[in-house]
Amino acid sequence: MKDKKRIRILIAKPGLDGHDRGAKVVSLALRDAGMEVLYSGLHQSVDQIIAVAIQEAVDVIGLSIMTGAHLPICARLMKELQEKNLTDIFVVVGGVIPKNDIPKLEQMGVKGIFPGGTRFEIIIDTIRALF
Repeated sequence: MKDKKRIRILIAKPGLDGHDRGAKVVSLALRDAGMEVLYSGLHQSVDQIIAVAIQEAVDVIGLSIMTGAHLPICARLMKELQEKNLTDIFVVVGGVIPKNDIPKLEQMGVKGIFPGGTRFEIIIDTIRALF
């Protein structure tokens, strides 16, 4: 059986969003699925998220956004990753995401989009499928 790489994922709460229960629960589910999870805490800027991602050599950045600011935050993050030649770091996002915004996020290059209520198995399988 082929040994699979242990996925390192950074879970981040960008902006002014103060609700992190979902991010913490998803972090535990990912950890229980065998991933190495780092949680950056609340109120992180895109620059802070990228700095931690580089320092910790993560494979995936997972954003948890409940404020409705997912489009501008993801656009900025994807642009910064591109400019810093960090396109080998995958980005996934969860939270309050209207269905109409999913194609826009996919077009930006976001690899996993998880609106509220997405089952853990779907999140885990989507992330694992990236590798």
